[in-house]
Formats: sequence, structure tokens, C-alpha cells
Amino acid sequence: MSRKTPPEPVPAKDSATVVLVRDAVDGAGVEVFLQRRVRTMAFASGMTVFPGGGVDERDADASVGWVGPPPAEWARRFACSESLARALVCAVVREAFEESGVLLAGTPSEVVADTSAYADARAALTSGELSLAEFLADAGLVVRADLLRPWANWVTPEQEPRRYDARFFVAALPEGQVADGATSEAESTRWQRPADAIADAEAGRAALMPPTWHTLEEVGRFGSAAEVLACERTIRRIMPRLVRDGERVVVEL
Repeated sequence: MSRKTPPEPVPAKDSATVVLVRDAVDGAGVEVFLQRRVRTMAFASGMTVFPGGGVDERDADASVGWVGPPPAEWARRFACSESLARALVCAVVREAFEESGVLLAGTPSEVVADTSAYADARAALTSGELSLAEFLADAGLVVRADLLRPWANWVTPEQEPRRYDARFFVAALPEGQVADGATSEAESTRWQRPADAIADAEAGRAALMPPTWHTLEEVGRFGSAAEVLACERTIRRIMPRLVRDGERVVVEL
């Protein structure tokens, strides 16, 4: 009896995710910005996630103004090409702005504090009418890569029909800015302590994918946003495996 050859895994699309953190209101620990994805999304529908999305080919535009660690440094940290590293940083800046209204950009000496003047540009970025490079050039702004830190690299299991090679970044909410829920991709958004987000998942009030759950556990150990950003990380490529255990499917890291 012949055995069927397992299908080839779907190629993983490069993507970027940002864990936005701020000091908790009561001064003890940190809060993270989370969004519950609408149930019509093709990937991770109904899941509680951090802002992020796929890399657009225009994110690699070398004309983007830049302050902070150069693409070569990001390439070293994420073990990828400089072109992809540039695209990942630009993608995470773009996605953060599209999905949360947080703009990790500014001038070489100042970070944007009020993003309200860029509402039309945000909508044009979301629709794809405008590229990040075009937006920043028109606004006289540059990417502030110095606001970002590399955190992790998660790859969707090979068994999944939609796969992403997601690089995770962390960034503190810039002073004066407000994260919002003005995105069609989320039914709700909130700032929440990592431990409380995990408790919601354990109680069935929310659904978390393994990378989100694991990242919440890690970030929740820190006492402040500054401590999160100061953490030195060794980035390794993590691809969970789906293993059948009787009638259950268990995720192994």
C-alpha cells in the first residue's frame, strides 16, 4: 500500500509585530496594547494579538529617512539580509500606525507627540494608496528605529495553510501619543497587564496564539517599560510544532 507524500509547507511570508508597552497606571509593572481581531480575518480571526502584519515590497524603499540602528544592525540581530531588515523596520512602523495610531517617527531630534495631523495619511497607508516612504517624505519625518528593540522571531507551524515568519519588536508608547482602536481589523482594543491578558485566556474570555502568550509571559516579568527596552535579547528562530496527543493537538516549542 503506497503512502501519500506529505504536501510541501506553504512558504512563510515575512511579517513584523510590535509589542507596545507603557508603565502601568498604578506604577507597578507594565501594560501592553492588545487588539482582538475581527472574525472575518483570514488569519487569526477572533484572536487577541499585538499590532502587526505582512511586509509590503514598498517597505524596502531605501529613500526612507532613518535615525537609529542602521539596517545592517537589524540584519545581524534577525539573521537576514539588509534589504529585508530595512523592510521589517519600516513594516512595523507602518503597521503600528495603521492599526493603533502610534507613529514611531519624527525628526532627527524629536519624536512625534501628536499624530492627529496625519489622520488622512493613516487612512491612505491602510488602503495602500500611500507608501510609508511617501508619507514620511511629504510630512518631513524619518523612521525612528532607535525607539524599537528586537524581541523574537516566530514562524507559523509547517502544517498551517497560512504561514508567517514574524519578527517581534518592542517599543514604548511615545510621550504624548495615544493608541486607539480605529482599525477595521480589530473589534476591540485595550491596554492590559500581561498577567491579566493571560488570565482572560485561561478563563476562556480571550484566545491567544502561542507566540502572543509566550511574549506576554516574558514582558510581564519586567517592572517598567524602560526595563523592557533595556533587556538584551538573543534572537532565535522559533517554529512551534503541532503534536497530536490522543484527541488533543498540543503545541510544542
